[in-house]
Amino acid sequence: MGGDYAPQSAVEGAVRAAADDHAMILLVGDRARLEAELARHPEAAGLGSRISIVHAEEVVGMDEPAITPIRKKRRSSVRICAELVKDCRAEAMVTAGNTGAAMIAAKMVIGTLPGVDRPALAAVFPNPRGHTVVLDVGANVDSKPEHLREFAVMGHFYAQEVIHTPSPRIGLMSIGEEEGKGTDLTREVFKVLKTTGLNFVGNVEGRDVFNGAVDVIVCDGFVGNVLLKSAESLAELMSRMLREELSRSSRTKLGYLLSRPAFDRFRQRVDYSEYGAAPLLGIRGGCFIGHGRSNPRAIHSAIRRALEFANARLDRKIGEKLAELHSHEHELRGEGR
Repeated sequence: MGGDYAPQSAVEGAVRAAADDHAMILLVGDRARLEAELARHPEAAGLGSRISIVHAEEVVGMDEPAITPIRKKRRSSVRICAELVKDCRAEAMVTAGNTGAAMIAAKMVIGTLPGVDRPALAAVFPNPRGHTVVLDVGANVDSKPEHLREFAVMGHFYAQEVIHTPSPRIGLMSIGEEEGKGTDLTREVFKVLKTTGLNFVGNVEGRDVFNGAVDVIVCDGFVGNVLLKSAESLAELMSRMLREELSRSSRTKLGYLLSRPAFDRFRQRVDYSEYGAAPLLGIRGGCFIGHGRSNPRAIHSAIRRALEFANARLDRKIGEKLAELHSHEHELRGEGR
């Protein structure tokens, strides 16, 4: 029920996912509104039990505090989504609503994996070779070295299982490639990541988000969120300027018509709706949080990512790797004594 185009976009995206990907969908929200919206899609009648409704009488607004589903609106759609995952009636939740409320509901209702202190929000950026996963992009304002190590493990498995990168190269965001560059935090994290057994390639800089030098970039949530919002704004600016230039004269309009297939392919590569939502990694199940402006295609893509997450048992793999790292640390401490 959250997002700028709710519930229309969510319902249409869910119908597409149920039809194209054979997803089993629980639509959570006001039953009457959801039934009316489903009636606008005749194809939904042929999907049988793939789509069903779970009634939620409350909605957390986009401008309400993140803690609202925990303290006030306990029967809100986002809270009930989290409860469905906790109770194993669903394997993942997808929302385009209040980001903070979704993160709080996921962390406090579903719960974190053993060994995970801070769940991380991941974003997928295009690069010439494919995609770059960046995390954290906003779930944590400040982080400790052990948190960024957790982020590296989460990003590794997400890139491997969902983005389909066999051996993800992991970089640490800093202000220089040399090991000694950066803040006290990044210098300490550099040492930690070298011991994880992951494919850690060292420090990277802002340019490496888009040039394909690495597949996963680890940073704290403050840096990641600034990067994410800047990239979104730049993409919108470039799109607007390009439209303006192409419409300046008959010649440029003709040029656009001739090259339209290339522009369409370019738009598809940079379109946020291609990946649909950012996963909140580190919880006992899946949580995918989409942009408030999510259209049906973005919702469909988000559900597809959630399916891949569930089929790969990504939460279990993250938990197993972190348990392995913690066990190794205990062994080293024992040897030190």
